Amino acid sequence: MSNVTIIGTGNMAQAIAGIVTRGGGSAQLLGTEDQGSAVTGEIVVLAVPFPAVREVIAQRPGQLDGRIVVDITNPLNFETFDSLVVPADSSAAQEIAAQLPSSTVLKAFNTTFAATLAGSVGPLTTTVLIAGDDTAAKEQLAAVVRAGGLTAIDAGALKRARELEAVGFLQLTLAATEKISWTGGFGVVA
Repeated sequence: MSNVTIIGTGNMAQAIAGIVTRGGGSAQLLGTEDQGSAVTGEIVVLAVPFPAVREVIAQRPGQLDGRIVVDITNPLNFETFDSLVVPADSSAAQEIAAQLPSSTVLKAFNTTFAATLAGSVGPLTTTVLIAGDDTAAKEQLAAVVRAGGLTAIDAGALKRARELEAVGFLQLTLAATEKISWTGGFGVVA
């Protein structure tokens, strides 16, 4: 049984907690205002907007060390909605990994909308793409995802997070311009 801490209180945090509990795991939900509460999960999901990540990390010195930290962010320029705010040769996940050298950072959940984490994208089972440099950590997260009724695919090394963020960016801009629904998205047929 997995113990997962989710930092965030929005729709994505709630949806990820649902995956964990459907799979028989324990989900600890912490809001950004709960910095006095200790992190208990071996997996910690940062379910906050990218601009809030630095503050969340600063509020929890040492608490993320030795843990699997999952970045779900899409580092969009929310003022213009026309670009990512990380360098072209990097990603939000790589920047977070640099801030957390004693943690194992993975990228996941950023190519799905909260509504699809209930189980499907149209007729397809929702697929969570996972990027990271630690195979065992990716498999641990994938086991949580599969136990919760979804599909997980290893998308490669953490450097692939850049491509995942580009897919997330495209999906968000399509939904924001009402070309796709917030209950839809991209599906994977394997």
